[in-house]
Amino acid sequence: MEQAISVDKPIYEKQTLCINAFGHSVAAPCHKFGPAVRSYYLIHYILEGKGEFAVNNTTYRLTAGQGFLIEPNYQTVYTADREDPWTYIWVGFCGESAGQMVSSLGLSQEQPIFSSTESEKLKGFVMDMIGHNRSGAADSFYTFGALCLFLSVVADSNRDILPRTEGNTYIDQAVTYIRNHISEPLQVEEIAAYVGLNRSYFCTLFKQYTGRTPLKYMQDFRLTKARHMLESSCLSVSTIAYSCGYQRPESLIHIFRQKFGVSPAVYRKQVLLRPNPAQF
Repeated sequence: MEQAISVDKPIYEKQTLCINAFGHSVAAPCHKFGPAVRSYYLIHYILEGKGEFAVNNTTYRLTAGQGFLIEPNYQTVYTADREDPWTYIWVGFCGESAGQMVSSLGLSQEQPIFSSTESEKLKGFVMDMIGHNRSGAADSFYTFGALCLFLSVVADSNRDILPRTEGNTYIDQAVTYIRNHISEPLQVEEIAAYVGLNRSYFCTLFKQYTGRTPLKYMQDFRLTKARHMLESSCLSVSTIAYSCGYQRPESLIHIFRQKFGVSPAVYRKQVLLRPNPAQF
């Protein structure tokens, strides 16, 4: 059984942004939710314990301090750990700007996992939403504000995956293109052509707004994504390498060792041996 405080609201897709659901759950060992398909966006955050999240034939092993995105119309399953079942919170939302908002968080179906050390803040926002689940304009504004604060913490936690580039449409488009095609052998000329700029001006503009050259940005993005996949999925090092755009697994192993001092396989073992911060 699962002990849950759950609030579900009507879906108004024509609104700019609409809250659909929020809640707090203490799962029993091996408690399973799904297979299920949602009609709105849903973000879960794990306060304590462990579990698995499965989507698109990929299973992610998750623990306290991590969260996951569920996008509309995708079948998902998530299951609490047998020995250390998770406690988690969630928020659900939809609307005409919901997809753009999720993209700005640095989350997607290809990268649905995030990490945050702000457990108390995130929990506080959701519990405030539950406490103000009443009719009336004041409570509606309050819950909407709490949702925005929740999303702001998620966005801040994901800065290392998708650095902020607001302020230039060309660079925003380029970053989105990189994120959506990171598994491919991207070339700077290709990205410049996509946004309609010549290579030289594009490189100058990109560094001005991101602090990195396009090539360095792609290298950092690939490595960061690979690290997160090692931490949260059961995929092999080879599969992770190809999904992050490395032409050979050996390339990822070499670059990863240079950056972190250990191989990807050793890094994954070290992560699994880390104590659960929720236990202290």
